Amino acid sequence: MANPSEQPLIVQSDHSLLLEVGHDRAESCREAILPFADLLKSPEHVHTYRITPLSLWNASASGLEAVDVLERLESYSRYPLPPNLVLEIETQMGRYGMVELLPGDRKGEILLTVTDDRAAEEVFVSPEIRPFLLDEGNGDPRCRRIRGVDRGEIKIALTGIGFPARDLVGFEEGARLAFELRERTVEGAPFALRGYQTTAVEAFYQNGSPEGGQGIIVLPCGAGKTMVGLGAIHETQERTLILVTNTVAAKQWIREILDKTTLGPGDVGEYDGSAKEIRPVTVATYQILIYRGKKDGEFPHMALFRREKWGLIIYDEVHVLPAPVFRATSEIQSRRRLGLTATLIREDGRETDVFSLIGPKRYELPWRDLESKGWIAEARCFEIRVPFPEELRVRYAAADKRRKYRVAAENPRKEQVVHQILENHPEDHILIIGGYLRQLRSLAASVGAPLITGQVPSVERERLYDAFRAGDIRILVVSKVANFAVDLPEANVAIQVSGTFGSRQEEAQRLGRILRPKRVDTRFYSLVTSQTSEQEFALRRQLFLTEQGYHYTVVDLESSAGLEDLLEAKAMPGPPGVAAT
Repeated sequence: MANPSEQPLIVQSDHSLLLEVGHDRAESCREAILPFADLLKSPEHVHTYRITPLSLWNASASGLEAVDVLERLESYSRYPLPPNLVLEIETQMGRYGMVELLPGDRKGEILLTVTDDRAAEEVFVSPEIRPFLLDEGNGDPRCRRIRGVDRGEIKIALTGIGFPARDLVGFEEGARLAFELRERTVEGAPFALRGYQTTAVEAFYQNGSPEGGQGIIVLPCGAGKTMVGLGAIHETQERTLILVTNTVAAKQWIREILDKTTLGPGDVGEYDGSAKEIRPVTVATYQILIYRGKKDGEFPHMALFRREKWGLIIYDEVHVLPAPVFRATSEIQSRRRLGLTATLIREDGRETDVFSLIGPKRYELPWRDLESKGWIAEARCFEIRVPFPEELRVRYAAADKRRKYRVAAENPRKEQVVHQILENHPEDHILIIGGYLRQLRSLAASVGAPLITGQVPSVERERLYDAFRAGDIRILVVSKVANFAVDLPEANVAIQVSGTFGSRQEEAQRLGRILRPKRVDTRFYSLVTSQTSEQEFALRRQLFLTEQGYHYTVVDLESSAGLEDLLEAKAMPGPPGVAAT
């Protein structure tokens, strides 16, 4: 057994974990703690993780027990585990499922039960819970009746007081939808769900049990989350509503359904700004659901949730679920709900609402696991720090905090670096991605490439994406409309010239654009103005990918001429993301 003093992890009483990155057991330790700890900071030598109630509840829902978490921590910890943290892990993981929602014996009601007497006293006297209770227990101190329509709201309230409920009420039957998955696509290519996709579907559906049919599947971009969705629809065999980020994503879902199932065009409808087709499988955009004629008006299309006998609702990219859709979801807890995402991170901090209303994490597979098996491309990540022109330094210094970021992000010297990168990737398929239209227009004109923004009609976007897939276009300049659900398997180089402040989810989505497996060098370049707030935000943006095992090679053009060496070495084999600062 290894000497504890030689272990890579320091476990602290404030629930933080310090991981020594250079330790030879650091990688295996990272993989061990990833299911129950969130990465907070990732400087060069020590990464900081934190254990939270939500991270422990999700670990419980995925099948881990407190003894498993403690064994993992003990096997990697340099010092004895703090007793208060041991107690917290046992308490929080024990709390998941201590409260259950069960079918009631009266129409329109369900039962709220607590398996522990002391916990029951705490739950039922809580000011957040009492307004939902219809009785005083009728002699059973651990059971109360509540209205069925409050099923979503009380789950949010229970999570808020630290007693996440296991929802065992079950679901209403949706209209039947009989179909099969094809063994060959329409074009004749063999098709079958991959092993991990089948496992994800099984973890979600759980053979139709009351606890199954609700939850989140976390898989990397390019790992086939759409296929998991098709598998879930096939298991359910009921009318399905699929919610997606934009019309391009809607069309991709429809393409995959028609290509890989026996459903025909008359079975699959598109519901967005240009079409209002309601069919056994309906693919709708979040934008159409949250549309309203005036700021304080009604959401006329929200009725889509209730007007059909849906047996399953799929939330694609669930980490960007808009607030009005949360409210509608709270009202339809009697429908099966599947969330698909590459990351549980929400920049608005509403991860607990996703947990309460869509369901807990049911399955997650780390990015590097899929990469090592060849299911997604091996990608190397680079941060290139670009100096400011002297004439912009005064302008930057005089700007307010928000304006400072934009001045740095639109650094004109980035354009020269983009050209250098392009010159060294003469045959690669390249996405230039940014967040500011003026910068993107300038780049598109400079490199002679088409520009796709939210202002480009969806028909024209599809034409350009198809041309890129076919190889007729080798370089595309894209705004944040390409962050989500754009399937461009040929892309193997991404150049990020600007982003949305410290958005970790955006960084992950943009890397995901180039992760389809391929036999060419795959690279993600992030251009950052050195010694500015953009450099600080870049560290936060990289957190999620660092948590997944990626590292950024950093080249500072102000202090070295390393870009030429980096570009010349682009074809060299080696592990992705070799850190070199």
